[in-house]
Amino acid sequence: MAEVIIMPKLGFNMSEGKLVEWYKAEGEAVAKGEPLFSVETDKTNMDIEATGDGVVRKLFIEAGDTIPVTLPIAIVGEAEEDIEALVKESLEKLGGNASAGAEASTESSSGAQTVEPAPKSEQSGSYDYDIAVIGGGPGGYVAAIKAAQMGKKTVIIEKEHVGGTCLNVGCIPTKALLKSAEALKEVKECGSFGVIGVDVSKAALDLETVQNRKQTIIGQLVGGVQGLLKKNGAVLESGEGVLEDPHTIKVGGKTITAESVIIATGSEAKSLPIPVDPAMPVLTSTEMLNISEAPESMAVIGGGVIGIEFAYFLASIGVKVTVIEFLDRILPMVDAELTAQVTENLREMGIEIHTGAKVTEITAEGVRFERGGTQSEVNCQQVLMAVGRAPSLAGIDPEKLGLKTERGAIVTDKTLKTSVPGIYAIGDVNGKAMLAHTASAEAIVAVETICGEKAEMDYDKIPSAIYIQPEIASIGLTEEQAKAKYGEVKVGRFPMMANGKAKVEGEERGMIKVITEAKYGEIVGVHMYCIHATDMIAEASAAMKLESTAEELAMAIHPHPTVSEIMHEAMHAASCGNAIHI
Repeated sequence: MAEVIIMPKLGFNMSEGKLVEWYKAEGEAVAKGEPLFSVETDKTNMDIEATGDGVVRKLFIEAGDTIPVTLPIAIVGEAEEDIEALVKESLEKLGGNASAGAEASTESSSGAQTVEPAPKSEQSGSYDYDIAVIGGGPGGYVAAIKAAQMGKKTVIIEKEHVGGTCLNVGCIPTKALLKSAEALKEVKECGSFGVIGVDVSKAALDLETVQNRKQTIIGQLVGGVQGLLKKNGAVLESGEGVLEDPHTIKVGGKTITAESVIIATGSEAKSLPIPVDPAMPVLTSTEMLNISEAPESMAVIGGGVIGIEFAYFLASIGVKVTVIEFLDRILPMVDAELTAQVTENLREMGIEIHTGAKVTEITAEGVRFERGGTQSEVNCQQVLMAVGRAPSLAGIDPEKLGLKTERGAIVTDKTLKTSVPGIYAIGDVNGKAMLAHTASAEAIVAVETICGEKAEMDYDKIPSAIYIQPEIASIGLTEEQAKAKYGEVKVGRFPMMANGKAKVEGEERGMIKVITEAKYGEIVGVHMYCIHATDMIAEASAAMKLESTAEELAMAIHPHPTVSEIMHEAMHAASCGNAIHI
């Protein structure tokens, strides 16, 4: 059935939109999710994707035209479908806003037409491009933008959606769901802040509305990334890139050559090699992000970041959650002192946690596991498999290319060079630190290295964040790791219950923990379990980059009243032995 495409409203104050470019001509086929046109916003140009498969039957405005939002701008439908009535109705709505060509005739909307391909751009030296990037995630698209900004002729190849796992089925959508859970929590607790007349017993999440909000956020951010690529002059090729040799990539029926290639193919969800009864719904994080109806109970296999964030979300909306973790504690990458507090608070929410548990089978009724020689089973309606992610080598044949790998990841040095000259690997595919901001940092280092500049990664100072409430954020060494490396260390702690702003916010749980080496007092680790932790960890990141001491940061004046005051309090404790306000 034919669909009328309207000028979208992309912001609260947006009353009209300017069409920057049509990516499809009349008579040309378009697939769902494929960019159809670009609109100018107050911040950047945003690509708008087609909402279904079809043929572009009619274009009512031209590139450069500006019209009010929600007015018709095109019709997409079947090739032989009668759209005369829709065209007439659309022209009436447009009034004087339609282009002269659109009003002249509707004959062009009755069938398909042949569109000549764009002329091939001039080659850069003996190659089509200076730099080719395979993968459009937070590593790939940053690499492409940076390369274009540095004057390199750049192409980026993405098989699905620009933004990769993080933007489409990872960081951003997960945090959108968690924000909804946080909003529900605030409503339920509003009485303690003096709010009256609200029946909080009926408060619940409408998951359909939550999903719509999530998709809107993703769409806007994906469009923004596409606009940035276009604005900076990077060419986007859709399809899976297959690396034939260090300078040749095949995508679709096209062959692309480049002097340097950056592999940024990301990662994919792992599963346990155990028997699974097909009667039990087993979800990965991707399926979890699209749930439209909450189950009564769910078993989460894996107590890492992904598993705990989803366990927190599900418990917040009333699901009975059981976490089953193979190691002796959840969140093993977090300092053990903080993990103990997190575990206690999650259990207070009603989350059942089994650690040191080896899952042996998923049955039609639940999950079986072995713990301390004893067999147990947890009954549930659904299972979330959250046992981590593995590097994705789609389109990459390491053996054929001569790429060295370890445990399925491409081996790279601190400049992101691989074992093959001219090939670089960034992000999850090199397995060093599977975080979006790591991939983006690696992207810049790789491009600067290609361009002849001196740059390298420092993997010892990468912050991490976990978005439950209170939040968790860490950088550097845990206390155990610091003792193993330095022997003698100093530790500064400060509890959230002694912070005035935390009391005002109504969230006094948690603490900050600072670790310094004893000789110079240099900060080697900062760990926070508190509100706003994921934002405040940036201060520790900057301080550690500058090799600051606890004493120096303790003397940096922090505004009052803010949660950030816990930073200099903990630094006082680490450098002088005592915090001020406890």
